[in-house]
Amino acid sequence: MIDINLLRTDPEKVKNNLKTKNYDLDTELFGEIESKRKTLQTEVEDLKGLKNKLSKDFGELKKNNQDTAELSNQLEEIKENLLKKEELLDKTFIDLNDFLLDIPNIPHEDVQPGNSEEDNKVIKTHGEVLKRDSIDHLEIASDIDTESAVKLVGARFTVLKNDIAKLHRALISFMLDVAEKNGYEERYVPYIANSQSLTGTGQLPKFEEDLFKVSEDLFLIPTAEVPLTNLFADSILQDDELPIKVTSHTPCFRSEAGSYGKDTKGLIRQHQFEKVEIVQVVHPNDSDAALESLLENAEEILQLLDLPYQVVQLCGGDLGFSSAKTYDIEVWIPSQNKYREISSCSNFSDFQSRRSKIRLNIGGEKTLPHTLNGSALAVGRTLVAIIENFYDGKNSIIIPNVLQKYLNKDLIRTN
Repeated sequence: MIDINLLRTDPEKVKNNLKTKNYDLDTELFGEIESKRKTLQTEVEDLKGLKNKLSKDFGELKKNNQDTAELSNQLEEIKENLLKKEELLDKTFIDLNDFLLDIPNIPHEDVQPGNSEEDNKVIKTHGEVLKRDSIDHLEIASDIDTESAVKLVGARFTVLKNDIAKLHRALISFMLDVAEKNGYEERYVPYIANSQSLTGTGQLPKFEEDLFKVSEDLFLIPTAEVPLTNLFADSILQDDELPIKVTSHTPCFRSEAGSYGKDTKGLIRQHQFEKVEIVQVVHPNDSDAALESLLENAEEILQLLDLPYQVVQLCGGDLGFSSAKTYDIEVWIPSQNKYREISSCSNFSDFQSRRSKIRLNIGGEKTLPHTLNGSALAVGRTLVAIIENFYDGKNSIIIPNVLQKYLNKDLIRTN
């Protein structure tokens, strides 16, 4: 949630900033709601003041055994009017809050305009890509079983078997070990979150159709960002506690609304997939530097795996709802002859802190810390990249050196 004072001070400036995200802020509607709020708030305060004065007068009359009937009628009328005005004011506050919840985060000054991923800027490449006619991961590894998954639940799920399942598990352990080495404390978190938590990180109310709902107020998590960030919701952090760095491995659940027909085969776009997430909570002055360090932490995994990748900075039109600035890491997928996203590393500035009521105490002054998160990494897509980049073209997948100790072998037979 953006700072409402920015809207009150200069709504046109906010509107222009949000155009970078291709969001058209309705400043006229904000003005109407805000004007109504101010009028009602003044009326409520005036009625409360009058009620207090007349109540005091009523007490004096009663104390002196004087007639209180007329004043009593006045008080009842004021109380009724006050109750109506308070109900209208409460409704107006709800309208104002709903209006604010729909507004995306203001983009960082570094973010360039653009409409889609085609306008993102490549800022770094690493490693040599394998350009050749290549079969995909499903053709290489028979132990990726989509047919059993369809029988169990439906499309866009997968059963992994034997050494492929072990390689998948090894990747998770490896990623957590790298995160720990980089100062992130591991957490085991629930895979279900309530609506308050999802509102805090920005998935609700705007993106409910992208979630799997399990009850009236509970949803399967789309990413560990949700529980990890909300560990600090409704709390006051001390300056000497920062930076906070936490990590967790969880399955992630996404309905993939609006993506029908895209990547329907294989592990690229699943309803359920594994991810190791890294989250930071930092002093607001440190979030730009923290984003660079978080990006380095995610990149390190691909470097250790010797996988080619590129880093792109997202343009405004491709930037996420809650993000002020995002780097995507895209790994090379030989069968598609292109880079595919494997991590998003984002600085949310104070957007999530304000929604989640995460506060920071600095010398007795309260402010809002900044939150950041990144995938380090999406496990399924990393598995795809290893299978396709390290397939020997015959009957084996070479296991990257850093993973061999987790499997006690250096290759996986594909048939």
